[in-house]
Amino acid sequence: MMHPEQVQAIIAEGIACAHLEVAGDGHHFEALIVSAEFIGKNRVQRQQAVNEVLRQHFDSGQLHALSMKTQTPEEWGATRG
Repeated sequence: MMHPEQVQAIIAEGIACAHLEVAGDGHHFEALIVSAEFIGKNRVQRQQAVNEVLRQHFDSGQLHALSMKTQTPEEWGATRG
């Protein structure tokens, strides 16, 4: 079973994040991932990039479900007001 901190560390190693939050119960996780790497990519491409970083953990069964919100720094700033 993985902890939110572990998932967060794995994402941070693979994607340069301006902001990153991960919460979860060990089986299901939710993440807010803000990265300049998402500029010019659509929602599906962004999620594919995150899934690729986590692929070995999904494939091994350590990670089962991740709901994610992916934003560029500009999009995140706009939603924060």
